[in-house]
Amino acid sequence: MYTNRIVTYYRDEMVLAKDSEENFSKSPMKPKLMMEYLKAENLHDHFEIINEWEGFTDKEFLRAHTEKYVNAFFAGEKECELVGMEWSEQFADSVRFTNASLYNSIRHSILNRTSICFSPTSGFHHARPSGGSSYCTFSGQVIVSLKIYEDFGLSGCYVDLDGHYGNSIEDSRKFCPQLAQASPKGFNINPAGARQMYLDDLKLELKKLEEAILAEEIGYVVFCHGADSHKDDELGYQLTTEEWLECSRMVYGMIKQVSEKRGKTVPLSLCMFGGYRSDDYNSVLSLHTADMMIGLNILAGESIEYEPKLKERKIETNFPGLEQGIAAYTRRKDTEQY
Repeated sequence: MYTNRIVTYYRDEMVLAKDSEENFSKSPMKPKLMMEYLKAENLHDHFEIINEWEGFTDKEFLRAHTEKYVNAFFAGEKECELVGMEWSEQFADSVRFTNASLYNSIRHSILNRTSICFSPTSGFHHARPSGGSSYCTFSGQVIVSLKIYEDFGLSGCYVDLDGHYGNSIEDSRKFCPQLAQASPKGFNINPAGARQMYLDDLKLELKKLEEAILAEEIGYVVFCHGADSHKDDELGYQLTTEEWLECSRMVYGMIKQVSEKRGKTVPLSLCMFGGYRSDDYNSVLSLHTADMMIGLNILAGESIEYEPKLKERKIETNFPGLEQGIAAYTRRKDTEQY
């Protein structure tokens, strides 16, 4: 069984002192907002904060990105414009710590297998080797997977339940050939479709992941439950609240089951990823909180009573992304490209 406190790699340097009004994404402030929300909900005692670790140097970013882009980003040149975030020296410095947080969280989960670990970060899974994209600066998953493989020889799986396909790993395979071992093909899990189709697809992917863990082909799991797959998000909309929470139960339930089958716990880290509510950002933070409380209840035997506190957002239809989701699901099954 896992221990009942989530080990959290957080430092103040991960966030801006003051966010820019130009930033639609709250990624630069999200780690701090998440920590403050947990305290306000009187749930902070379920988290153990570790703050004695260092940010990444340029060398780490060069594992997954061109020297031209790395140099340009940290110098604030035009190559960083596609990120969609207002650049500042403090923003550039914060990225060093968000990426390092993800690495240290995974590393801790491997060295301390009964710990559920948490990197309260986002802004990774759309970046490409030559540049950032869609509020993502550097492909943290790629950087960290390569570094973990170098350190431990372990392959990882990302269960990416963000509302948008996480392209960073697949787009980096030619640039980073060792990803074939560090993050094997088929284990960048991004369910397609919406509602029951999404849940059915996730079930199939989790079954495949369970078999890979039992065969010792996958050595650790990172669960990234983006809040933008919720129906009231401004950029997502695949799932109702109950369906979104069911995804949490499915993932943590599989982790518990496979841990029991093999007689030892699976190294598990959590990461937040997307969530966009300009009308009520606490709704985003509440979903992330609900996910982690479900994890503690299932994996650590807790009985925490927490219901997400969500403000309903008025939109023309409950699922404006449904048709696109079905189309994406059909393409995926026809081409087997993922």
